[in-house]
Amino acid sequence: MTVSQLHRYTLANGLRVVLAPDDTSPVVGVSVHYDVGFRSEPEGRTGFAHLFEHLMFQGSESLEKLAHFRHVQSSGGTFNGSTHPDYTDYFEVLPSAALERALFLEADRMRAPKLTEENLRNQIDVVKEEIRLNVLNRPYGGFPWILLPPVLFETFPNAHNGYGGFEDLEQATVADCAAFFDTYYAPSNAVLTVAGDFALATAQELIERHFGDVPARPRPQRPSFAEPPPAAEVRADHPDPLAPLPAIAVGYRIPDPIDELDAYLAYLVLAGVLTDGDGSRLQQRLVYGDQLVTDVNAGCGMFGPFEARDPDTFTITAMHSPEVTVDTVLAAVDEELEKLASTPPEPAELAKVTARWAASLYKEHDRIVSRTLALGAFELLYGNPALVYELPTRINAITPDAVSAAAKALRPDSRAVLTVSPVADQE
Repeated sequence: MTVSQLHRYTLANGLRVVLAPDDTSPVVGVSVHYDVGFRSEPEGRTGFAHLFEHLMFQGSESLEKLAHFRHVQSSGGTFNGSTHPDYTDYFEVLPSAALERALFLEADRMRAPKLTEENLRNQIDVVKEEIRLNVLNRPYGGFPWILLPPVLFETFPNAHNGYGGFEDLEQATVADCAAFFDTYYAPSNAVLTVAGDFALATAQELIERHFGDVPARPRPQRPSFAEPPPAAEVRADHPDPLAPLPAIAVGYRIPDPIDELDAYLAYLVLAGVLTDGDGSRLQQRLVYGDQLVTDVNAGCGMFGPFEARDPDTFTITAMHSPEVTVDTVLAAVDEELEKLASTPPEPAELAKVTARWAASLYKEHDRIVSRTLALGAFELLYGNPALVYELPTRINAITPDAVSAAAKALRPDSRAVLTVSPVADQE
């Protein structure tokens, strides 16, 4: 992983800037992270944050629809955006000579995206088709990121469907979009990151030129989304006519990823001990030993780690044959967790997991797009983009006792259990 010297500053309008120069290849990454995600969307407007992400690609007061696409692709670049529980990001990766083009495009839509009735209706249809493709017409669609939160959580921000329901999406108005933009897409609520091959002084001058006159607006107050963990085991079943096999997702609440980072990292390592590789404990017990499941995975976050503030989730998912009961799978999982809780893993077992994590992070962040997005997300969530470079060392410092304590905290009497049940054709 290339480790750049980071330069951080804030423009007069409140936009936070992270610069990470690296001249090892002639490319540059530009990203903008906005501090708004699924958990910020208004009640009755499920899927609105994701819908708005789509609208940000539909032109601006300066550029017609699809111009953003053409300007990036004609430069030999790539672009995209994505919506997460607590932020929305947009990025371009281009040849370094096209840095100003990327900065202009991001500043232009930060200033004034084209929010029209035509664009809104068109993108509602696009999002609905995306939901049909990825959720409604796919086996295990929405498993577990849509289906598990309403079992584990009770409040609307934490429990609702971030992809959105058709009725809520169809009721969205241009006025809703304008209010959402004015509230959350202010420069003071965003982080601009530039990583790659650029001269520091040149980038600073270009950033001031294109972003400096974006009007300042107040940064919205972010409410706490905290809620207590379940006081008992909570279960729910989701019938799925397309699923060939039953599936199970178990969700647990875990320490605050921001304020208790090292405790959170212990759960990342625990997930590796449980399911990372053929020699991991749940793979050995559930897949190869007792042959209870065909597949098992564990991890932090509904999408992965470092994408959400508190509350966050530790998940264990598995698929199993109809002859195996849910309680049989759960009992085996609980036994393996109890073994870890009573006897910490050996250092050699832990070393395999932490080495894999370090190799994965180094490989991932060698890619300019991944590094740019990670630096922006860590500035937004943690106020410290340098944590991206520190993660391998901090993960390597997790002790066997910390992993044992994490396993002990995954209690059967404070978890959510979601089952997916195949439904026979009724014809």
